[in-house]
Amino acid sequence: QVQLVESGGGLVQPGGSLRLSCTVSGSFFSATTMGWYRQVSGKQRELVAIIISSGNTIYADSVKGRFTISRDNAKKTVYLQMNSLKPEDTAVYYCKTAAIWGQGTQVTVSS
Repeated sequence: QVQLVESGGGLVQPGGSLRLSCTVSGSFFSATTMGWYRQVSGKQRELVAIIISSGNTIYADSVKGRFTISRDNAKKTVYLQMNSLKPEDTAVYYCKTAAIWGQGTQVTVSS
């Protein structure tokens, strides 16, 4: 059974940085597309970034130039490095592969 476990969320001041991690168990990680999504209460979940098996990436316009998605196939882990964080980045961040979601990790950007 495939499971995704996220970590790395927390409270950070505007302009700060956080790195989220998502570790996958029970799948052929290197062949899968991985994605980070986020959701604010009362709003639809939205794509933040995805990375395919080749390493190619796609970003939402709102995070381009500030966030970087990467993967370590040996560790079956995908990362989201978030720099220059803004209050509007506050959300629950979810990792996803195929139709499977992680439990989410809260990111709060506030002074």
